[in-house]
Amino acid sequence: MIKAIVTDIEGTTTSLAFVKDVLFPYAHAHLGAFVHDHAEDASVKALLADTCNLAGISFDTEAAVAQLLHWLDEDKKITPLKALQGLIWEAGYHRGDFHGHIYADAAGQLQHWKQQGLDLYVYSSGSVQAQKLLFAHTDYGDLTPLFSGYFDTNIGGKREMESYRNIAKQIQLPPEQLLFLSDIEEELDAAQAAGFHTIWLKRETELTENTAHRQVSSFTEITGQMLDQLS
Repeated sequence: MIKAIVTDIEGTTTSLAFVKDVLFPYAHAHLGAFVHDHAEDASVKALLADTCNLAGISFDTEAAVAQLLHWLDEDKKITPLKALQGLIWEAGYHRGDFHGHIYADAAGQLQHWKQQGLDLYVYSSGSVQAQKLLFAHTDYGDLTPLFSGYFDTNIGGKREMESYRNIAKQIQLPPEQLLFLSDIEEELDAAQAAGFHTIWLKRETELTENTAHRQVSSFTEITGQMLDQLS
């Protein structure tokens, strides 16, 4: 039987528009000033050093900022960029510049599953810090108590089978007792290859033919009966 559910964020619990039209532009607009204001902070220094190492350049704050902005423009899933975005968004959330968007059906069903005794986890390309911030500042209140853990690219890429095996090991459950929710077929393919059950969120797109994944348009369609059928 399904004992735990691992969910993606973008396009799954949260509108893609919120991420692309609110969070990303906010990080882009504030990245330079944030780095300069916090350049002596140990955590920011380490992220800038990681950026320069990955880019193959000598350590230089301005060069690092330019590289980070370039990666941001290309929507690269690179760990130091994601971590720095999380720090910038933390400041924005605390200032009340925006709230974390969660679909109503996702908020309600996550709460229902928790009440039913299912363990809930998040796996997103955004940093763990960014994930916690989003779920802590929603229109439905602080939803972080619903989750037993969070995973980001430090566990591995979302389209890599080994990442899901690593998640199963950390959760300490066999993959066949885990369900992964995402709006990206390649992520679902990787999870399924690792032994996970999968459900494809198709919120704003037509259903896909000839796919190995169950498809739903909202969390409310993922009923107890459906979970039993997956077992």
